Amino acid sequence: MTMNMEPVATWTSVDIALLFMMWAIMMAGMMLPSIIPVMLLIDKINATSKQQTNAYTPTLFFAFGYTIVWIIYSLAITLIQWWLHQLALLSPMMVSNNITFSGLILIIAGIYQFTPLKQQCLKLCRSPLSVISQELIPGKINAIKFGFKHGQFCVGCCWSLMAVLFVTGVMNLHWILLLTLMVIIEKSLPKGELFSKVFGVLLILLGCSYLI
Repeated sequence: MTMNMEPVATWTSVDIALLFMMWAIMMAGMMLPSIIPVMLLIDKINATSKQQTNAYTPTLFFAFGYTIVWIIYSLAITLIQWWLHQLALLSPMMVSNNITFSGLILIIAGIYQFTPLKQQCLKLCRSPLSVISQELIPGKINAIKFGFKHGQFCVGCCWSLMAVLFVTGVMNLHWILLLTLMVIIEKSLPKGELFSKVFGVLLILLGCSYLI
């Protein structure tokens, strides 16, 4: 929160770099817990391969590939935030300045929860075994590639939820925790697909409350 979030004209390359670092660290902190079940599954497969003296690659390389995707997302959303500050839609405290903008972000995020792309990405995040059987090939580069591919499913699943932070406050710890729990619930718990749609309805209703 000590970063320079004054009008964009006063931003330096250091300010943008710090903003990018903030997003990258925040995305890692929010998203890595949601892939713990996948990492445990890969660890189990690796343990079996090790017992059978077959080749395997440490799970760390999968996590590295996964993190790369969210770093790319962090760069994209940093540039989007810079643009939103330029349009004066975000305050220096990184919170939406515009009620209509807030409502639209929430409604779009809610509607996205019901789209085929969201549901397909969520399905692959929740049931990765079919992908693992095809993509988990021994070798560091292969493990990184698989992590990168799984990360793409995860971005496809969760990008709109992360955008909600533009409404609630990019550094609002309560909402960061809430969104992290939402991601974990819909990706890991039984009936996660149903919870995903419930979250969508709640976001749409909250968005409509801004516009009424």
